[in-house]
Amino acid sequence: MQAIMQIFLARNNVQAGPYQLEQLNIMLASGEVLLDDLMWHEGLAQWQRVGDLTNNQTVYRPTSANTPEVNDSIINNVTVFPEDTNKAKDAKSVSLDRLYGKPERPKNVKADMTTNRHQTPHNNVSLNKSTLKKAVADNDKVVGNVVLAPIMSRILATALNGLLYILAILPLVMALTKMDVDYTKFQNIQDMDAAYQYSMTLMESLPSSTLMMSQVMVFGLFALQLVFITMRGQSLGKLITGIRVVDQTTHRLPSFIKLIGTRTLLLFIIYNLLFSFTSFLGFVIIAIHYYMASKSPENIGWHDKLAKTLVVKADSSQLAKKSKSE
Repeated sequence: MQAIMQIFLARNNVQAGPYQLEQLNIMLASGEVLLDDLMWHEGLAQWQRVGDLTNNQTVYRPTSANTPEVNDSIINNVTVFPEDTNKAKDAKSVSLDRLYGKPERPKNVKADMTTNRHQTPHNNVSLNKSTLKKAVADNDKVVGNVVLAPIMSRILATALNGLLYILAILPLVMALTKMDVDYTKFQNIQDMDAAYQYSMTLMESLPSSTLMMSQVMVFGLFALQLVFITMRGQSLGKLITGIRVVDQTTHRLPSFIKLIGTRTLLLFIIYNLLFSFTSFLGFVIIAIHYYMASKSPENIGWHDKLAKTLVVKADSSQLAKKSKSE
């Protein structure tokens, strides 16, 4: 049976651990472990800066490749290796709470007599975030404490949002089908003003009750979408498919500017202009977004790059507000 990697952390000449890889990644994602902290596990010649081992990312993926060179100036105060029995007796081995200057919580600690290391039970690890609550499938991608949303779920959510919009304008579409519409007016993209004037003429020809019904349904849909996006990070399509938008760093709801300003209103304006110009171009840009996401390790398309967000499987812990102690 392959031994579980045991990872030790250190800060300010204070050592904590051991922790498992999954626990380390959760603490990195939550900001509880910093990139400037030091880390050691079997296979490393000496303590190294966390950021040097993770390429300054908030996820650690250990490989068999050679580790980067160590800057002696950041490790000269941490010379204790966890496997060295004599030195370990003199080390300050404490919980992560004390390591990070927090009141230490009581823990059940048992000693491993074969290595003289203090082992902390898995369920007593000092974490501010809960572990993943949803079962993770074999083909799921996990980043820190979140499960990335499958690309097909994201495409389905977009399609559902489009379907809801079509349903909202259905009374208007049905009324226009009964009229003699000259579609050639909309084909000359160099004369958009004429196309706009013609569309206004068509709107004036429609019954006022039909126009009012369409306006109520469209604005009602947009208002409902904005409420769910603001409160839950989910459009109606994402709500149905069980996925959510979160911040790339905190893995919780993004700021209002990111969520509404960048990822909602700005994208709405961009796609409205693209589809007004030509529907084909709009669909091409959407396809490029999902193609980029499918090739990215974290399913990041250009929407996500623009807003610095991730789309993940929805979990109630993502809605929790960040505490002042974090």
